[in-house]
Amino acid sequence: MPPKAKDKIKGKMKHKTKDKMKDNAMTLSPSDAADLMASWTRRARAVKPVMAVSSETDRNNALMAAAMLIHQHHDEIINANTRDVKAAQAAEMKAAFIDRLTLDHDRIEAMAKGLEDIAALPDPLGRVLDQWDRPNGLDISRVATPLGVLGVIYEARPNVTIDAAGLAVKSGNAVILRGGSSSIHTATVLAGLMRDGLIQHGLPADCVQLVDNTDRALVGAMLAATGAIDVIIPRGGKSLVERVQNDARVPVFAHLEGICHVYIDADADLDKARAISLNAKMRRVGICGAAETLLVDRAVAAEMLPAIAEDLMAAGCALRGDADSRALIPSADAAEDGDWSTEYLDAIISVRLVDGVKGAMAHIERYSSAHTETIITENTATAETFLTGVDSAIVMVNASTQFADGGEFGMGAEIGISTGRMHARGPVGADQLTSFKYVVRGNGQVRP
Repeated sequence: MPPKAKDKIKGKMKHKTKDKMKDNAMTLSPSDAADLMASWTRRARAVKPVMAVSSETDRNNALMAAAMLIHQHHDEIINANTRDVKAAQAAEMKAAFIDRLTLDHDRIEAMAKGLEDIAALPDPLGRVLDQWDRPNGLDISRVATPLGVLGVIYEARPNVTIDAAGLAVKSGNAVILRGGSSSIHTATVLAGLMRDGLIQHGLPADCVQLVDNTDRALVGAMLAATGAIDVIIPRGGKSLVERVQNDARVPVFAHLEGICHVYIDADADLDKARAISLNAKMRRVGICGAAETLLVDRAVAAEMLPAIAEDLMAAGCALRGDADSRALIPSADAAEDGDWSTEYLDAIISVRLVDGVKGAMAHIERYSSAHTETIITENTATAETFLTGVDSAIVMVNASTQFADGGEFGMGAEIGISTGRMHARGPVGADQLTSFKYVVRGNGQVRP
């Protein structure tokens, strides 16, 4: 916490426990929360011009240094994360929540590798997005620039600390990270390593700041920080994203839910359909790219659906089907109307038979959250119909929806998936964290 902010609200903070997991027992007043947030945003805006003109070499070296620090501090990260996980288990949080919270050797190595991959990307700053000459001799260019100050609000995923910080550094932005109380110990260690990497290469540590007070009033203060935070990016459950979208007074990059669909076409290859359906649902059930609805062309349902359903059930997945699909898989539970618009984030999938690709597209149009949809087919024309007609942020052919991830797209990492249609859509990586300005070069021209 910034020293001045501590002094200003000392009277209200004097009984604060040293255990940050209990910060939510406090309640900051709106004015105190606004003062605290202003201290973070002032520091972020102070370093914003420095980051905007920083060299690509310095930014990349800082990212590589942070990646090395993650390798070197593996045990410290695990110890902090174990503390967070034990607290979540004691609070009887859901299994999917604990899965998102938990770090192991592979996930820690993936965070470090993500920073290395981000460092290897082309510099997103200074790119000439377009250029043209006017008849009067003016040379006009549109050039990529940083967005400015990012506010990232997230819950259980500690890797968001690294992904968001890494992408912010790569794109020359400052970022204020507000993680949840469930991951505060892990996030504190990870943010500290990112700041150490910046310091090693002469960049301002304050371009990465972690809000180390978990009082929820600070979320409201972030959402109201017009003129101080340039964009808010929420990563978490539906209630968090709904609050951000409803209350934010600054622009938001977000998706509300990940109601993703797998459509098995009449011309699908059965082996591909089985493998992709199983992976799309069961690889990790608690992520936004997990499939929640399986649509099958009625013409091949008798041939394909029983085998696909058997694979899913053998992996522990519960099926909720419409009347037609249950005639083929009697062990499935009856789907209710709400199932088609439910993001389970669990080992549950809804199943419906449809009349060809048009039937699948009509269902997706009505129930999808515009996140990710995939078609399994060997018919190129049908695939193109699906790709053109489905208006989701990500549409796929013969691939698992679990590839809906910036790292898998070659972006190194992502801050999140945006299902909006303004500025950023799909995985939000370094390029999507830039804006642009027009650069006009003349030689004495005046306007008549």
